[in-house]
Amino acid sequence: MLNSLKLKLWLRHLSISSPRMTIKTQLPWPLRILYLAVVLGLAGAIAMWTYDLGRGLAGVTSAGIKERLVEYQERIEKLSAERDQYSTTVNAAESQLNIERSTKQQLANQVRSLESENARLKEDLAFFESLLPNATGVQGVAIRRLKVDLIAPGQLRYRLLIMQGGRNKPEFVGNLQLAMSTEQGGKTTMMTFPEGNSTDSDKFKLAFKHYQRVEGVLNLPEGASIKTVQARVIEKGQIRAQQSANL
Repeated sequence: MLNSLKLKLWLRHLSISSPRMTIKTQLPWPLRILYLAVVLGLAGAIAMWTYDLGRGLAGVTSAGIKERLVEYQERIEKLSAERDQYSTTVNAAESQLNIERSTKQQLANQVRSLESENARLKEDLAFFESLLPNATGVQGVAIRRLKVDLIAPGQLRYRLLIMQGGRNKPEFVGNLQLAMSTEQGGKTTMMTFPEGNSTDSDKFKLAFKHYQRVEGVLNLPEGASIKTVQARVIEKGQIRAQQSANL
């Protein structure tokens, strides 16, 4: 009985784990050849259609690119021409502006030159007026138009005209001396230019027949405040003429 039971179990195991059978239908050889020919023909037709489509698309794209290139080239040439035209206009305007600036600068220089010449003419007029018999000062020597002004901290500019009136006068030879009343640190002191050991004494020498213009710049001590300036014409140690000016 035990053997029969083992036999049944073995048969059941075989029935469960046995592989399934697949039934395939075999086509005849003529049908296989016909099916293969149809598949190859269809594949060839698809390949030819893809090739023709690719060539057509390539032709359209190349033509479009050429048209775009021609269009862009024309636009570039047009923009370049406009740029050159605008550049020429700007250069012409800039040149005209430079000419106007140069002209304006020249006119300003001419105005300054005319103003300076006008001042000199006034001085000359005063000189010729001094040639009349009523000339002032000892021996006809006089100081006219003394001007002083500060051009920078610690720098004083002076300008004056010294004249000798009358006729048939000998050449005047002497020196100019500038005496200044200054205030520094709450104390009032007197300064004299040129100083005894100054190397600028040649700038203060005078030698003229009728008149001599004198001008220059003096360097002042730091913090010095100028109150008055007195110009003196000295001949052989004696004061021949003097004039004062206030700042």
